[in-house]
Amino acid sequence: MNVLRFADLIAQGRVAGRRVFIRADLNVPLDAGGHITEDTRIRASLPAIRMALDAGAAVMVTSHLGRPTEGTLRPEDSLAPVAARLGELLGREVPLRRDWVDGVQLAPGQVVLLENCRVNKGEKKNDPTLAKKMAALCDVFVHDAFGTAHRAEASTYGIAEHAPLACAGPLLAAEIDAITKALADPKRPLLAIVAGSKVSTKLTILQSLAAKVDGLIVGGGIANTFLLAAGLKIGKSLAETDLVGEAKAVMQAMAARGAEVPIPTDVVVAKAFAADAAATVKRADEVADDDMILDIGPETARALASRLEAAGTIVWNGPVGVFEFDAFAHGTETIARAIARSMAFSIAGGGDTLAAIAKYGIEREIGYISTGGGAFLEVLEGKTLPAFEVLARRCAG
Repeated sequence: MNVLRFADLIAQGRVAGRRVFIRADLNVPLDAGGHITEDTRIRASLPAIRMALDAGAAVMVTSHLGRPTEGTLRPEDSLAPVAARLGELLGREVPLRRDWVDGVQLAPGQVVLLENCRVNKGEKKNDPTLAKKMAALCDVFVHDAFGTAHRAEASTYGIAEHAPLACAGPLLAAEIDAITKALADPKRPLLAIVAGSKVSTKLTILQSLAAKVDGLIVGGGIANTFLLAAGLKIGKSLAETDLVGEAKAVMQAMAARGAEVPIPTDVVVAKAFAADAAATVKRADEVADDDMILDIGPETARALASRLEAAGTIVWNGPVGVFEFDAFAHGTETIARAIARSMAFSIAGGGDTLAAIAKYGIEREIGYISTGGGAFLEVLEGKTLPAFEVLARRCAG
């Protein structure tokens, strides 16, 4: 994908002395006292900010936080804790500016944080008047918030249409490169892991990937629906019986291309959904009526691990079992460690996936960990994200 990159503008000497507006994703979790409990997104935003400051720009940064009501800034919606943490990480004060849409005064070498952009009226609907006001604040707009790339809002899309220059920041550029490497020009075989509780929430992803991948590994409740489609009994396991036909269609589409959806040969079952429930390994065709399938079995896990270790590219979205319960985490751990061992380029995304990666301490062994939840899923669906579309159009124009 051809987009203008912030690093290129800096290399060309087009940033020094300019006003740079960075749309970051600083939507961090806060506790009841308003304290940040996890700052990964703030840390991920630092390269773009430092690049701009080192290049001699006047730097404005903004982000959304939570789900504020437009036109009303409540204390719990303020970016004040973010400004404080950003200042600590940058080693300098980062002033927080309110009511910034009509003008921001700052000099080259300075950085300010602009208060929660979703408080501005018209933000979510991409109001053109608001977008033009934002664009007038800067000489260069830098989109560096992949987590918002699937939303066409004033601070993500409209400003990119009207700013003198619009480019991808280092975080967004890295996402573009990783997605292109994994899906547009993958090294084969390309394997995808798609897991979750419901087929309905990821049906379009499964259908899109069925036309691209060499193997589609399903897990969780999604796998149970595919077990039904394969003619197996699943007891009282979570599944969507009304989507068995769609699951069969995905399997048939894969088979027509010489690819497959590997169906588990063994599973781990329990009589109840509980951390202390007794776990029993059973053949996939021996599941009792009162059994709940909560993980793939060791034979299946080993077979899938072998395939993953031989893959060229791996796309991973979702744990294959109830990995939060130790008795039903072995399948996910086996898959995770196989991906870590594989020489394949791997890209992983989604909240539960990131939790599994953290649990098994394999962050350094994953080729690329996506920072976007909904945006990552929409890419897997085959959609062109609004942020990518507008930046590519601006680059071409």
